[in-house]
Amino acid sequence: MANSVNFKGNKVEITFDEIINLKDQQKKVIISPAPKTQPQIRTVGKKLTIEFRDELEENTTYVIDFSNAIEDNNESNQLDGYTFAFSTGDEIDTLAVSGIVLRACDLEPMQHVIVGLHSNLDDTAFTNVPLERVSRTNDRGKFTIRNLKPGNYHVFALSDVDGDYRMARTEDIAFLDDIIVPTTSEYTSQDTVFTFDHRVDTVMTGTHTLYLPNDLLLCMFNEGYRSHYIRQTSRPADNKLYMLFGAPNETPPQLEVLHPAQHAADWYRLQRNMENDSLFYWITDSAMIKADTITVAMTYLRTDTADNLEQVTDTIHFGYRKPNSQIKEEEKKAKERESRAKRLTQLLEKQEKAAAQDKGLSEDELEEIKELQRVDPNEVPKLNMELAKNGTIDVGDSIILKFDAPIASIDQNKIHLEIKRDTLWIPIQSNALRQVDDCNPMRYWLPFSTLPDSTYRLTIDSAAVTSVYGLHNDALKKELKVRGLEEYANVYFKVNYTGKAFVELLASGEKVVRTATVRNGAFELLNVPPSTYYLRLIIDNNGNGKWDTGNYLNHLQPEEVYYYPKKMRLRANWDIDENWNIYQTALDLQKPEEIKRNKPEEVKNKVEKKEKNKDEEEEEDEFSTGVNTYTGDKYNDTKNRRRQR
Repeated sequence: MANSVNFKGNKVEITFDEIINLKDQQKKVIISPAPKTQPQIRTVGKKLTIEFRDELEENTTYVIDFSNAIEDNNESNQLDGYTFAFSTGDEIDTLAVSGIVLRACDLEPMQHVIVGLHSNLDDTAFTNVPLERVSRTNDRGKFTIRNLKPGNYHVFALSDVDGDYRMARTEDIAFLDDIIVPTTSEYTSQDTVFTFDHRVDTVMTGTHTLYLPNDLLLCMFNEGYRSHYIRQTSRPADNKLYMLFGAPNETPPQLEVLHPAQHAADWYRLQRNMENDSLFYWITDSAMIKADTITVAMTYLRTDTADNLEQVTDTIHFGYRKPNSQIKEEEKKAKERESRAKRLTQLLEKQEKAAAQDKGLSEDELEEIKELQRVDPNEVPKLNMELAKNGTIDVGDSIILKFDAPIASIDQNKIHLEIKRDTLWIPIQSNALRQVDDCNPMRYWLPFSTLPDSTYRLTIDSAAVTSVYGLHNDALKKELKVRGLEEYANVYFKVNYTGKAFVELLASGEKVVRTATVRNGAFELLNVPPSTYYLRLIIDNNGNGKWDTGNYLNHLQPEEVYYYPKKMRLRANWDIDENWNIYQTALDLQKPEEIKRNKPEEVKNKVEKKEKNKDEEEEEDEFSTGVNTYTGDKYNDTKNRRRQR
């Protein structure tokens, strides 16, 4: 029986009034305090059985939280939030706390993660001792931890990938800085019974217990800890080495070529990402390219068994063998060249004999000789070059060129930029083509200021650009049309925050398409192409222009994130001038449903149906404000809203 005391034995049986099923048991069902061995849980007809394999602790209240795992057999209706409690002692604990867990970086509800308490208030308890009392969040990120003893607690959330109910540095976590004290509060409510002619018959007064705190907000984050080690090394082509590391590096590793012994000092060009954990070494030394195996001594930082960084040197062998498909293709081309050369020799010999006899070849044979003597453009290696954007470009866009190999030299005199005036093309004096950044030696841009509603022509002569392998580009001529200002929208916002912050303009899928700095409580986004967008504001405490995660040992919470609660449909030649109170809407209601990924199944279906059937022109005002209130204290924020309910 639920809430029974002096429980003996190791088996709990719960009987329902209809046949039931247990769904997603491993993900949803949780027992507190956690047993060392997972109990056996099964259903047969109307009966649910939990058989413990460990001896139960004395004088302890046990709680089995089924979340919404129980559903009826016929219609799959869920029994949401069902828990079963019993005590092995004379008393059963009755206090409870509740709240919600959101992902700190994007306010997504964290579904089915562990939320737990520690009465041990030492900072190391979370990392060294399993959580004492635990529960799971539901598919809305909400949780309730029931049957607690009176006392002081720290509250934590945990992804608990390894299942040990304590923090690992690689797991997602959340914590509250404040100590919570579970309490209860009594309140009364009245219900009125009316007669058939709508007169008051009876006023009934009821007394209820409110379990507090019921408004805990935990913002979950990952510290971003990654071990330093070599994840992968390969030689994807004869002229390219690849290295992937387990964590970002401040600088690339140091390489010393051991084989082949004879090689150039500057034997490579480096292509890397900003974190220096993914690196391509483009080999420029021909002897190394021809070598079947390249051996290097690599000096880098590696995490040791004590979790410290140590400098080590490893010997890495990079072997290369041509793929069979490439070998077959080369053999095929060689045979074609041999066949063409043989046919050309035959025709030339025939022509020579015919000339000795004062005769000539037929027109078809003469045309065939010309064709065979013509160089096949596909046989001539070249440097591939293309524009990052073709045709129409936006105001403020740069002209970016992408190459398929690192660049050795550029003849700037062979690069021409013109602007169209009426029917004439007027040359423009532009700066030299330069590398976009020092990470990628194959992306270059042409610095110049584009004028709205203008047409430009970029001409690059053949052999203007030379790669490190001595290959040249083909000629390129492209016209680029810059959109007019009337094709854009402008966004102006005032926000009730004057500290360091920045705003991200988001497209569908939360792709960041533009950023703006908040200055003196305001920001603007100019010349935005018409579309549907969303806004996210990040409190940038350290002013580095990016969202920063938290750190448990340093008691550092992640930087705060807020969403404008309505989507923005921007139209051409249209300006928006709005005020945004980032605290007006409760934090868990700020993120628009259209871009929320962790949705309850029934809500998800409802949103999809709404999006499918709702005419865009008849939607509600995108800029209406919410009616919920938010205190502005991120970690004690939702109580006013929930009390108003």
